[in-house]
Amino acid sequence: MAVVVVTGGGTQALADLFVVPGASRTVLEALVPYSDPSMAAFLGRPPSRAVSVETAAALARSARGRALELRPAREVAVLGVACTAALVTDRPRKGEHRAHVAVCRGEAAEVHSVTLAKNARTREGEERVVANLVLSVLGRACGLDAAACDALSPEEAVRVRVI
Repeated sequence: MAVVVVTGGGTQALADLFVVPGASRTVLEALVPYSDPSMAAFLGRPPSRAVSVETAAALARSARGRALELRPAREVAVLGVACTAALVTDRPRKGEHRAHVAVCRGEAAEVHSVTLAKNARTREGEERVVANLVLSVLGRACGLDAAACDALSPEEAVRVRVI
């Protein structure tokens, strides 16, 4: 069972999860700490950068901690999944369009990161790519043969780090 946290980009994954009958057998809780104060409260401190590998890992660790609190029985395996992303917005973005999706099963977090090609997609298009990545990471963490993010170009390879 999982607690899933997304900080803005990737929220479509939550909607996708909840339209599946029986989602409550997997999802313990879904959170969207969208504002800086909300993210700081969830993490217990403000992150140094909202969109980073380290923040995604910290969010996934906190999500796993929450899952441990909410699981129905001690023998139920739990994990935390988190996404932080910087996507198309209503103003020019100085930095890269990117997403970091982390899963935490224990002490370490596995972070899947992708840098998206700027001006290649609409906000909805980038959101779909990130939501697919969230669902893929969650599915694989649950032991499913989850499809990869097939909407990525060859230059947008997903990199995986364990931290």
